[in-house]
Amino acid sequence: MTDAAGFLSADDARILALESSVLTGHTLKLMVLAPGEPLDLGALRRSVLARMADQPRALQRVEIGEAGARWVEAPGFDIALHVRRRAGDECATPDDLRRVVSELMSEHLDRSRPLWTLDLIGPLADGSEAIAARMHHAMVDGIAGMPFLEAILLDPHDAPPHAAGIAAASAPSSAANEWIRLPEVITRELGRPGSKSPFDRPITAARDVAFTVAPLDGLKAIGATRPHRATINDVLLAAVAGGLDAWLGTHAAHLDLRAQVPVSLHGRDEDASGAGNHDSFINVDLELGISDPLRRLDRISARTRTEKQAGDAVLLYDVFHALGTVPALDALAHRIADSSRQFSLAISNVPGPRVPVAVAGRRVDRLFTSSEPGAHHALRIAAISHADEMGIGFCTDPSAVPRVEALAEAVGRAYGELHRAALGADS
Repeated sequence: MTDAAGFLSADDARILALESSVLTGHTLKLMVLAPGEPLDLGALRRSVLARMADQPRALQRVEIGEAGARWVEAPGFDIALHVRRRAGDECATPDDLRRVVSELMSEHLDRSRPLWTLDLIGPLADGSEAIAARMHHAMVDGIAGMPFLEAILLDPHDAPPHAAGIAAASAPSSAANEWIRLPEVITRELGRPGSKSPFDRPITAARDVAFTVAPLDGLKAIGATRPHRATINDVLLAAVAGGLDAWLGTHAAHLDLRAQVPVSLHGRDEDASGAGNHDSFINVDLELGISDPLRRLDRISARTRTEKQAGDAVLLYDVFHALGTVPALDALAHRIADSSRQFSLAISNVPGPRVPVAVAGRRVDRLFTSSEPGAHHALRIAAISHADEMGIGFCTDPSAVPRVEALAEAVGRAYGELHRAALGADS
């Protein structure tokens, strides 16, 4: 969100300021296209350029002045600098694709130009191609990234997005009631620091990514078996927790890890593409060391249900914005909330297209999202729904957290264990 002069909102400006030599600040959407004739790069550029008129951020860059950061028109816009084919690297296998995407996650976007790029990768040996779309987090939040790509890249369709992401409860609350609830919410979300995190390690600019998928029908079916129906996001968190438990091995039993789960505060009918960042969070215990995957799921589900019904995310957003008017208090509050003892890793889940989508007539077989790790949080997990499956992306600094591909495989196995425990059959 910006004001009339184009200045970034406080949220967007804070995210922009986090960028450093080791933090790039962008999110990535990876679209793996079905095998076919290679995409015509020139035709794709012309198509994207023709569809950018209603997307102001596509043609704007950030200018930093004495009054702050604002969006301004980027002079001499060149579509060839934003829609390009990744050259110089052989890419024939899924491992090659992971390597190229890892390199893109580690590269900064050029601040002198609009803060997005589309990189064509491949063709791979099976005839498939991939498009890696990078967008700076100051330009779009997790919810807004897909509407931006729908507008400029994906073939038009009229299906709404999945409701698989996590959104705040919409029940209104009086200011007086919020203050009454505040101590309870602060205690629940920030008053119970966990154990020392295995992901509290210094990071460099290097990145390593991995991906796995889970069927949406399976996630829904697992949730429907529980005495108190669990959401898709609850089942996702339980599968990730089960994967982490197995991946960490004997150390897991001694760890009290918490996940920070972003919660969208965008209104259901809001045009998120130009709304900037508008989200909050809840912190969820991952319940490691529990051998019964359904007991783990039920405990996670009970926690998120309480937090959502109590409106924790909305109240935390209001509190942090109130503190934002006092810089010293704002810095202290963020230092506490961002501590590795408050949460060990972030796990996000954003809604993607409800139907299969395509680019220039080529079906998107797989859709993934990837978000970068941060200082003291060297592992980041992000999920996105697409048609009948959930794509789950893992991103680390390999020098801090090696073997991320083994974690992705462990999460896939943990989903299978949940499915068998709940329904007595493999997914």
